[in-house]
Amino acid sequence: MNRFVSLLLLILALVACSSTPVGGVRGYPEHGTIVPNALLKLTPSISIELDKLVVWGIYAGVAWLVLDPLAPNWEIEEAPLPEHHIHFSLKMKRYYAGGQGEARPTFHRRAKELMQYNGFDGYEVVEYSESLDSSVLGSQRTATGVVRMISHKSKPVKKS
Repeated sequence: MNRFVSLLLLILALVACSSTPVGGVRGYPEHGTIVPNALLKLTPSISIELDKLVVWGIYAGVAWLVLDPLAPNWEIEEAPLPEHHIHFSLKMKRYYAGGQGEARPTFHRRAKELMQYNGFDGYEVVEYSESLDSSVLGSQRTATGVVRMISHKSKPVKKS
């Protein structure tokens, strides 16, 4: 929800920068944007209009919120099942920039983490499948699978 509110505020700021009349404040046009009509001089021969810089900054902010390149590509849900079985459900971000082939390595990495954390000696993949779920907002990659945790406990040897 927090990302949605941030995205909405950026869109409102973009609309405000391009169409809000201010009304005769010094440095601002009579009717136009809330950003002053100014030039930023980068070098003696290169300058950028401030309002264009603000608009492109807002576009970049919206793109950053939608793509969020620092967020993990996959969301993993896990559910314990009887006899040391674990069910995994993986969902990829709806909008992404790479990482489409990471489902199986992510599945195995999480199974290995759980195996080591819980003191098991290994794991076996019981079932695994990948799919592509389509919706109005775009497709989303998903994967599901079940692993069985294996424990090789040494049994005491009987002496006769």
